[in-house]
Amino acid sequence: MAAAADEASRPFAGLSDVSISEDIPVEGDISVPLGPSTRRRNDDEFSTLDEPVRETILRDLRAVGKKFIHVLYPKRSSALLRDWDLWGPLLLCVTLALLLQGGAADSDYQGGPQFAEVFVIVWFGSIIITLNSKLLGGTISFFQSLCVLGYCIMPLTAAMAVCRIVLVAGSGTVSFAVRLVVVTASFGWSTFASTAFLADSQPANRKALVVYPVFLFYFVIGWMVLTFSPSQ
Repeated sequence: MAAAADEASRPFAGLSDVSISEDIPVEGDISVPLGPSTRRRNDDEFSTLDEPVRETILRDLRAVGKKFIHVLYPKRSSALLRDWDLWGPLLLCVTLALLLQGGAADSDYQGGPQFAEVFVIVWFGSIIITLNSKLLGGTISFFQSLCVLGYCIMPLTAAMAVCRIVLVAGSGTVSFAVRLVVVTASFGWSTFASTAFLADSQPANRKALVVYPVFLFYFVIGWMVLTFSPSQ
């Protein structure tokens, strides 16, 4: 009885007699192998931090080019919302502002399109559209809205370039008709592309209320493009 109680008090006493053979390895590698996603993430971090400046610039240019392609072929996608940047909108705003310079209204001091007005319209329009989206229950941020609206100005910027070329030939009725068709098509293109990108971030039953300020935003820019006339 006493022996049983003694063995119960020492449950691992018998293990002291167990010997480990020298043929059994007692060492090993306990590191966890990295999966494909982990290796890819580590490679991306390494390339981002240690890559040359040239590679960084080329990577950003490729990202901007892909977003331009998304605008050319608009479809429901969260690419512009997920990977937003302001390089493309800045380039388009500067280009559009430069193309709007030299108008007849500018030379007559009638408050025609100035260089800063394009930037003010884009930023103020983005604020209004973002606030409207937030009040309606949307999930888009200010910079995401600015990215989408800025990239979707590309059709209207191209229309402005076409209008400048058409105005070189003259400013008659045919010229106005051509410019009207070009600006109208670009306006519809910009509105459709922006709403396609913003569709998933808006409530399903309130999308019409979100599209209305976007419509007004591009309408103002389209009106500036259509009514532009070069100074004599």
